[in-house]
Amino acid sequence: MPVAVPRAAKTRRRTRIQAEREELILEAALEVFSAHGFRGATIDQIAEQAGMSKPNLLYYFPNKEIMHRMLIDRLLETWLAPLKRLNPEGDPLTEIRSYIRRKLEMARDFPRESRLFANEILQGAPRIPDELNDLKKLVDEKASVISGWIEHGRLARVDPYHMIFSIWATTQHYADFDVQVRAVLGAKRSGEGRFEDAARYLDQLFLGGLKP
Repeated sequence: MPVAVPRAAKTRRRTRIQAEREELILEAALEVFSAHGFRGATIDQIAEQAGMSKPNLLYYFPNKEIMHRMLIDRLLETWLAPLKRLNPEGDPLTEIRSYIRRKLEMARDFPRESRLFANEILQGAPRIPDELNDLKKLVDEKASVISGWIEHGRLARVDPYHMIFSIWATTQHYADFDVQVRAVLGAKRSGEGRFEDAARYLDQLFLGGLKP
């Protein structure tokens, strides 16, 4: 996919105000896309969220596809970083524990980005087929690392792919279903401490089951 570039970035001298406006618009677009998905989001909604007129917004971004593309590119760069950091030379349980913690931190700090990605996947990922191919290559690489740990007796015998899927499911749940989590936990347990509670539980769940 070609790299998405806002209209103002193509001018010879991009001013500080132009850069600030672009970030304001992208922030508004993230809010709208994460709530309504790509299909449900409109330029009018994004302009209203950004507090600017539609013509003004269209000067910077002529369509919602470019905004969505830029947000997805940023998201994937951030989202995949923890998996890329899984170190083949490290202690397996320590590496997996760190990966789980980083994924939970992302669920805490970037819930809208998580929902943006979830919406795209639920729609069949029509705008990110190349990115899914790249994701497969990365997961294949890390699954091979996990298989090596297993063959050397450093982890219990598990399916590396389904282990990674399980980590995604249990950590991203706290972003994608945050309203449900807080509603079920109730007022006393639904504060920021819910992520630390989740981390302790997931340590017990995964690390206990992965010990050789």
